[in-house]
Amino acid sequence: MTEVVERAAPLLEVADLAVAFSVAGEWKRTVHDVGYSVEPGRVLAIVGESGSGKTVSSLAVIGLLGQGARISGSVKFRGQEILDAPDARMRTLRAREISMIFQEPMTALNPVFKIGWQLTQVLRVRGGHTRKSARLRALELLELVELPDPVRAFGSYPHQLSGGQRQRAMIALAISCDPALIIADEPTTALDVTIQAEILGLLRRLRDRLNSGLVLITHDLGVVADTADDIIVMRAGEIVESGSVANVFARPQHEYTRQLMAAVPRLPDENDPPRPEPQRHEAAVTVTSAVVEYRTRGRGRFRAVDDVSFTVGRGEILGVVGESGSGKTTLVKAIVGLHQFAGGSVRFAGHELVGIRGRELRRLRKRIGVVFQDPGSSLNPRRRIGDSVAEPMRVAGGFSDAQIRARVEEVLASVQLPADAARRFPHQLSGGQRQRVGIARAIVMRPEVLIADEPTSALDVSVQRRVLEIFTELQAEMGFACLFVSHDLAVVDALSSWVVVMHHGRLVEEGTPEQVIRHPREPYTRRLIEAIPVPDPVRQKARREDRLRTPAGAADPLG
Repeated sequence: MTEVVERAAPLLEVADLAVAFSVAGEWKRTVHDVGYSVEPGRVLAIVGESGSGKTVSSLAVIGLLGQGARISGSVKFRGQEILDAPDARMRTLRAREISMIFQEPMTALNPVFKIGWQLTQVLRVRGGHTRKSARLRALELLELVELPDPVRAFGSYPHQLSGGQRQRAMIALAISCDPALIIADEPTTALDVTIQAEILGLLRRLRDRLNSGLVLITHDLGVVADTADDIIVMRAGEIVESGSVANVFARPQHEYTRQLMAAVPRLPDENDPPRPEPQRHEAAVTVTSAVVEYRTRGRGRFRAVDDVSFTVGRGEILGVVGESGSGKTTLVKAIVGLHQFAGGSVRFAGHELVGIRGRELRRLRKRIGVVFQDPGSSLNPRRRIGDSVAEPMRVAGGFSDAQIRARVEEVLASVQLPADAARRFPHQLSGGQRQRVGIARAIVMRPEVLIADEPTSALDVSVQRRVLEIFTELQAEMGFACLFVSHDLAVVDALSSWVVVMHHGRLVEEGTPEQVIRHPREPYTRRLIEAIPVPDPVRQKARREDRLRTPAGAADPLG
């Protein structure tokens, strides 16, 4: 006889939800007939690419789209309709029973107020605390979200905390009044894998402690496998598939779901054949005992890069991995002259970069391209795409307008952007298209060395896959040496011929992907690999349990 499991009444019930925005005087639908429910103590993942409607539909549910949107359908919270509820009723709900963890804490937190002030204000306004009780509760919350030094965090401004610490502070604000429903919008995007594992573990523990329902908006299927109970897959504003995580991952029915799963970079396992040993080539960049230091107020100097040595050969892709604060970005910025080396030697094209300045540095920079992590902030929003891509050629000089136009058209075509992209502004392109613009600008001068700093960390998996395919095609065609900086070891494994691992400013391991990622020697490298969630609920549960059983996993709060 089959046992019937009673499930709790839903906290949230959404039915036939539709959202339209006014565009050029016409109402355009972006969300079509969406329906789902969320129960106490369960996690619903909403998955889809940028533009799929997952965030818009969730903002509509809690009344945060404003007057420019037309919303229809039904949204019930604890059995009561709230879609047309008065603003005062929605403010009360958002203050006490429904909260949201936003994707980017630096834009959600007020930069001019300390974390403690922001928390105590919320507690005094929402929870009726006195000044003294609000301070005690705020410190308790900061301890609950496992900030290493709650008192220091209480007295810090947002910019004085790391990305993972800011996300924890954002979570503390969201749970300050013990909400029944939490909506988390991409809460781990662009975080290091170990910090991501900590945040996901924290969300699981908070769900269990509060018995809250959790709506997790994400494009990362590894995060879904690690955290969620149920899943809905959205595309172009519609739900194309839904069900339990176990069933959807094991037997995806819709072609789009299968495409998303196929696009996820996967870590190698024991069944994969060994990769052939790559051939090392003549060195394009040689780094020997490099040191980069920062001046710190009242503490002398801080050594961000300490005695690092490696080479990257012509035509090779060198993967540089490590957590935030490991020194990887500082190192590559020093190579292009954005930081000064304090010691050691860095040679490129027969020139010593340590101590180089002025005209000689500018001449060498023409031979090095850089792809930045966030193209949205590295592209001038007031300049058209064609002008941004042409800028390195205009700064270098020696090119006619006709030559510049021809080269810009050539590189935009090579990164598979439409012919009219040169006339558009950055905000008129998608995130993946803007990243292609960043690559086009980096290769417009035909560099000998390309530095790519986390170029795909915030992209949807299918967009990331296409950008990486374009990147590898260009690298094979142009033969530039590449330093590829990333915290995603699956991407590094797929791209790189050689890998270096950095930790606290030092190089702790290097070798081929076969050696470093498939057979790591250092405990730190193993910890990075073990923290990566894999898009398989059964395998991910076993990985998480194995990690927690090991001494390292028990010592580090990774979930």
